Amino acid sequence: MGLSDRDKAILDFERSWWREPGSKEVAIREQLGISATRYYEVLNALLESPEAMEYDPLVVRRTRRVRERRRRARFEGRSAGGPRS
Repeated sequence: MGLSDRDKAILDFERSWWREPGSKEVAIREQLGISATRYYEVLNALLESPEAMEYDPLVVRRTRRVRERRRRARFEGRSAGGPRS
């Protein structure tokens, strides 16, 4: 089963959201028409999808790394922006 247009739009947005003025959450609502919570739910599911990896491997790998760094930081009780171990 391939990616839907919405799935592709989410991956495309994740690739370039930082270029947009303002907060990411506002850009999600304006460009995708969904809540930030829903966006992250769908994005996290996409990160495990072979189709998403095929569509945009750079974004998938980068976003997985960021997600794992944040999970590790939460588990260790420190800020995700702190120094890496």
